[in-house]
Amino acid sequence: MDLSAATIYSLHCPSLCELRPWLLSHGVQEAEPGAYQQVLARLGRRHEANHLAGLGPVSDLSEGTFAERIDRTRELIELGERALYQAVFQSTIRIEGGDVRVVGIPDFLIRDGAAYRVRDCKLSLHADEEHHPEILRQLELYGWLFERTVGAPPTALEVVLGNSTIVEVPFDGGDRALAALREISRTTALEAPPYSPVGWTKCLGCGFRDRCWAEAEGRGDVALVYGVDQGLARALRQGGVTTIRGLLDRFDEATLAGFTRPWGDRTQKVGRKAGRILEQARATADGSVTVLAPPALPASDNYVMFDLEGLPPQLDELDKVYLWGTQVFGKDSGDYRAAVAGFGPDGDRRGWLDFLEQSDAIFKAHGDIPFIHWHHYETTKIRAYLDRHGDDSGVARRVLCNCVDLLPITRDAVVLPDPSYSLKVVERRAGYRRTLDEYGGDWSIARYVEAVETDDEVARQAIMQEILDYNREDLEATWAVLGWLRSLA
Repeated sequence: MDLSAATIYSLHCPSLCELRPWLLSHGVQEAEPGAYQQVLARLGRRHEANHLAGLGPVSDLSEGTFAERIDRTRELIELGERALYQAVFQSTIRIEGGDVRVVGIPDFLIRDGAAYRVRDCKLSLHADEEHHPEILRQLELYGWLFERTVGAPPTALEVVLGNSTIVEVPFDGGDRALAALREISRTTALEAPPYSPVGWTKCLGCGFRDRCWAEAEGRGDVALVYGVDQGLARALRQGGVTTIRGLLDRFDEATLAGFTRPWGDRTQKVGRKAGRILEQARATADGSVTVLAPPALPASDNYVMFDLEGLPPQLDELDKVYLWGTQVFGKDSGDYRAAVAGFGPDGDRRGWLDFLEQSDAIFKAHGDIPFIHWHHYETTKIRAYLDRHGDDSGVARRVLCNCVDLLPITRDAVVLPDPSYSLKVVERRAGYRRTLDEYGGDWSIARYVEAVETDDEVARQAIMQEILDYNREDLEATWAVLGWLRSLA
């Protein structure tokens, strides 16, 4: 197969997985991209188009056959053309005694003295070894291809981040990019697919998720056990333990605690996590729910269910919360309330102030009532908005003092036979069933982006109502889980 920057991308995105390039190279069909992936692709194209529009006259090489574009790229570089869009390079590398074609299509070549800057557009806000190494490898590959074609290295490798900042990527002659391609090529040449542990977060957004998850469940893969991370799953496999039953047969708490696994650049024993991992394995193997202790829930006649919907930073420089949802449940249940950010320049602040006003009304009616949320997203965002817009009335600080994260309470109270303790998983154990056909955080984000972009006010309001319905069901689900936990006590 041809190797390219897309080959490197397939290894890393949406998460690092050496199985994905193998599946793609062997013709395994991916699922259609979801709404969120489609939004990211559309915004990525827009980001690129906006940068293109700001460059002035540019030679567009995006049309024509592959061979024609390669020839035209060479011609225009020799002529010293000011800027090229979608130039095409091709060369070969030697792998296992054979020549393999390598191709690359950087977004832009910008004339810089006697040579060119190679520039690519990305929605990401970071391009470094920790966050997005694939961006570095892609630019390094473009630099190597440029040098092989022109006979001299580019003057710079650059990435235009999602906030339009231009960051320079050091050029190592292409060594790291070519090493990555060689390793991928060796993996894809294997007759059998390589092992890559499934993971609840890792597999989200991957077009092969359903396929890989079904296979893992079919063989009872040890990676399905909550608490068995990627490194531990690989280490167990190397030690001959591949299944949940094998884990239980091989280890007790003491021996698993002493088991050594990779941890970054060093190794680390499983340690105190061993007991809980084995409890999770037993629950998963038996399909049973184990109550460990009465859930540490605050005593109250009423509770506020609290859930936010927000844009991730790569889609919005503010890292914006567009919906603050609350509803009182209990002895004096109330109506669902949502503070929604406006679409104008002051919309973010308006949504925050509306949330504070609604929260103040709740406190006046119920006193210091617990604000129940799932995980730490809500408290993290409140602190961010305190810094961004302030809290003259002190309501936000009062909300923070009354916030109760239901996720750790759930984990401490029960062992579930599930690979995740996300709300969408735990709510089903609590017997909650949603009415919406489509839902989820990524779905909500995708729909909100559509609402922002449309000029049709009727369509916008219809989309926002869908998002409100989803958020309302999140609150109902959280209340259902709280009630379920109280029943276990």
